[in-house]
Amino acid sequence: MIRGDVIICMEKKKLWFLFNPASGRGQIRIHLVEIIDTFVKAGYDVTVYPTQEKEDAVRLIPQQADKYDLIVCSGGDGTLNETVSGMMQCDARVPVGYIPTGTTNDFAQSLKIPTNMVEAADIAVNGTPFACDVGEFNGNAFIYIAAFGMFTDVSYMTNQKLKRVLGHAAYVIEGAKQIVDIPSYVMEIHVNGEIIRDEFVYGMIANSISVGGMKNLTGKQVELDDGLFEVTLVRRPKNPIQTSEIMANLLMPREFYTPYIYSCKTDHIEIHCEDAVPWTLDGEFGGEQKDVRIVNHRRRVTFMVKKPEEVGPDAEKDDGNEEDDSAAVSGD
Repeated sequence: MIRGDVIICMEKKKLWFLFNPASGRGQIRIHLVEIIDTFVKAGYDVTVYPTQEKEDAVRLIPQQADKYDLIVCSGGDGTLNETVSGMMQCDARVPVGYIPTGTTNDFAQSLKIPTNMVEAADIAVNGTPFACDVGEFNGNAFIYIAAFGMFTDVSYMTNQKLKRVLGHAAYVIEGAKQIVDIPSYVMEIHVNGEIIRDEFVYGMIANSISVGGMKNLTGKQVELDDGLFEVTLVRRPKNPIQTSEIMANLLMPREFYTPYIYSCKTDHIEIHCEDAVPWTLDGEFGGEQKDVRIVNHRRRVTFMVKKPEEVGPDAEKDDGNEEDDSAAVSGD
């Protein structure tokens, strides 16, 4: 810009776009030009990086984040987890835009980010910032859920080729294999000044409205920035009647009381078990743990979301662009 005899240089805002090229059956390739064009039209100088391997984002973001005004990631819940994990390792508080291309896209549903990639790209650069809670699980970050027990390993145990071909059906097939033999775990749980000792078949510590593509499993009045997790622990049923009661309560969120489900809100929780228990973090394998400490970091990462005036009755409508999130290149 020239003003009289003074030259003023207007430096463009910088955007770093990381995407998993294998996610969503590679559908992002079809929309890549439109997505980048959306970024440029919003006034950004864009750097594009297709992730090359698992943990790429975790490794690179702490090194690069402070060079950019906005980071946009695209992939499934695993890619989002890697991005948030990277952000947790650096001091830079750079806002994050998200273009979901996975199978369930649980956290995108909670943030009301559409699965239409170009629409999501527009929200990333033209939306409004929302500071969101982030969980810490034994030193590892998770954005929306840490879980153990029945069906929690379906997402990472499902064959990647099967996921690309069948999408949601692949998860159903893998989950059906587990119905005949559901393990249970004897645990001592410290939460809100209370000690609970019991045998559990499932547990989730969540900060999400949607889990496994199903809404309301975490209960009502879920706030993503209140510094609190929604805790659900399912005790081992002794007979089919108890099993039916548990399932009814989970599917009709907390419509009635059942002694077989313990639920609460908390900002931290400790779980101890005699035997190592396999966990999942945001749908990825979180290791086998005997002792777990989970802490909520309130409003730690800022996401770009729809402006309040744009969130209407159709905000949660699915646009039919939901795809599988393959780990073939970079995990998720």
